[in-house]
Amino acid sequence: MTDETLEESLFEAPPMAEQERMVEAILFATSEPVTVAELNARMPHGADAKEALEHLKKRYEGRGVSVTKVGEAWAMRTAPDLGFLMQKETVETRKLSRAGIETLAIIAYHQPVTRAEIEEIRGVSVSRGTIDQLLELEWIKFGRRKMTPGRPVTYMVTQEFLDHFGLESARDLPGLKELRAAGLLESRPPPGEPLAEDEGEEDENQVDMFEEDADLIEETQED
Repeated sequence: MTDETLEESLFEAPPMAEQERMVEAILFATSEPVTVAELNARMPHGADAKEALEHLKKRYEGRGVSVTKVGEAWAMRTAPDLGFLMQKETVETRKLSRAGIETLAIIAYHQPVTRAEIEEIRGVSVSRGTIDQLLELEWIKFGRRKMTPGRPVTYMVTQEFLDHFGLESARDLPGLKELRAAGLLESRPPPGEPLAEDEGEEDENQVDMFEEDADLIEETQED
């Protein structure tokens, strides 16, 4: 027996059923989503976390807990149709302000987007406090600088944002048709109609799909 053959026999991968159990244990014990690379790093030599995940995902189909992809990572989450059972355990303290909701929605739908572009879409200026608080919530992050005069920084949504709203990627956000059907988006004003100049005025044409779920923080600085 050659040294190479001996090494392979010493590090034979566990049966796939055992690999599934390992992946299940890691996902169950980890609060944050875990990537395939991180799973492979924890599992025995020769294990295939990607294949084990696919088997585990099928095994949890139709159950109270599902194996969900979040961005490039994986996590165990309550089945979407059973989310109402968790509502009594959720402590709602303070809600995100209207300015924060609008800013978050614009970033989600237009990323990567600069602060100037956010202000152009909203029709009012965006306070530094609004951006800072979204960064503190870890729902947005800095993207690449734009190759325009001044090299302005851009903003994008984070994996934490996707996880909170149960999305695999920003492409899974509802489209205009779905938003209008749900009553969350009205038709935009005709071209040439002025936008609100008063920063305290609510813009009824903005996406407010995050209003009920964005309950983590109260805006203390008026936008």
